[in-house]
Amino acid sequence: MDGTPTPALQVSDSERRRRWRLVLGGVPDDDGEGRGVTSLPVQGMDARIDAALAQVYDQGGVRRSGGSRAGGLGRSAPAVARWLGDIRRYFPTSVVQLMQRDAIERLDLRQLLLEPEMLQAVEPDIHLATLLVELNRVLPDATRATARAVVAKVVADVEQRLAARTRQAVHGALARSQRTRRPRHGDIDWDRTIRANLRHYLPDHGTIVPERLVGFARRQRSLSRDVIVAIDQSGSMAESVVYASLFGAVLASIPALRTHVVAFDTAVADLSPLLHDPVDVLFGVQLGGGTDIAQALAYCQQLVTRPADTVLVLVSDLHEGGNPQLLRSRAAALARSGVTVVALLALSDEGAPAFDHAMAADLAALGVPSLACTPDAFPDLLAAALEGREVGRWANEHGLHTAVRG
Repeated sequence: MDGTPTPALQVSDSERRRRWRLVLGGVPDDDGEGRGVTSLPVQGMDARIDAALAQVYDQGGVRRSGGSRAGGLGRSAPAVARWLGDIRRYFPTSVVQLMQRDAIERLDLRQLLLEPEMLQAVEPDIHLATLLVELNRVLPDATRATARAVVAKVVADVEQRLAARTRQAVHGALARSQRTRRPRHGDIDWDRTIRANLRHYLPDHGTIVPERLVGFARRQRSLSRDVIVAIDQSGSMAESVVYASLFGAVLASIPALRTHVVAFDTAVADLSPLLHDPVDVLFGVQLGGGTDIAQALAYCQQLVTRPADTVLVLVSDLHEGGNPQLLRSRAAALARSGVTVVALLALSDEGAPAFDHAMAADLAALGVPSLACTPDAFPDLLAAALEGREVGRWANEHGLHTAVRG
C-alpha cells in the first residue's frame, strides 16, 4: 500500500433514492405532488422486499403520523408462513431475527408460535428461545416437541460461543487460586512476589532480590469450588434466565466444580438434577410471578458446606416482593460466613437493566457488589470470584456496569 486513502464508495443518486424508498415505504409526499422518494415505484425483487417490510412496518400502505412505518401482518397463519419464507429469502439471518422479533412485539403474534408449523418456519435466536420459555406453561402438546427442538438449536449455538471460554476461564482461576512458594517459572505470580520482597530492594542496582517466590500451584483434581446460581424468574429477567441456566449447565460439566442452579419466584425450585440437559433446565423455569429473594437465599444457605470455597451468583433485579430486611440479613450472613456473593442485575446482551437502587446500595454496604454483565464477560467475572478477588473492584477496573461498588 502506498498510503493513499481508499476512495469512498460512490453511490449514484438513483441508488440512494431507491434505498430511502425501501426504508421509508411507499406513500404520497406531504405536498401531494409525488416528487419525493416515497412516491417512487418499485419493481421486481425490490417490490417483494418492500412487501415483506410492509407486513410489519406499514399499515395499509400508509405511514402513521410521525413518519415511521408501523405494522400490519394480520392474524392469518398462511400469510405469516409466506412472510417468514420471504424474509428468509431476501435478508441475512441477523436481519431475519430482528424482523421476527419486531413482528412478535408489534403485532402480538405469540399465539401463532403455539403452532408447530410456525415454529418450524422461524429463524431461532436467543429472543425466540426466551419467548418460548416464557410461553412454556401454555404450549400445547403438539407444539412442545417443536419448541424444544427450536430451543435446543439456540442452546447449541450459544453454548458453542460461550462454553469453551467459560471452561478455560474457570480452569485458569482454579489453578491460580492455590498458591505455592516453590512455583515453576511459568507459574510465578510476579505481582505478589515483588510485594513480598520489597524489603530486599537494592537502590544501587535499582532492583529487588526475590528471596521468596510466590506462585500459582498446579490445579488439583479434587473438588475445588462450589458454585450456586440463584435465578430470579420474574418476567423482567427473562433473557438473563436463559443465559444463567445455560451457564449453570456448562459449569456443571466441569469436574472441579460442584454446581447448583436454583430458580425462584415466591417458591424455590432446585434445577440441579437437570443440569445434564440445558433444555430441561430451561423448561423447568416458570417465568413470571412474584419475587421472594430472601426465601431463595435461605435455601442457598442450606447448600453451603464450605463457605470459603463457595461462590453464590444471585441473578436478580433486586425488587424484593417478600421481606427486604430479611433479604439484607441473609445476604449479610452469607458474606460474613466467607461465601463470595455477587448480585448480577442482568446477564444479557441488552445493556444496563432496571433494578432496585436502594437494595443494591444496601447489599454493597454488606460486601455484596451488584453489577450488570454480558454473557461474554461472565466467564472472566466468575474467574475473578473463584480466585478470591474483590469482585466489585475487578468489575470497575474492567468496565462492567456496577450499580454500587461493593
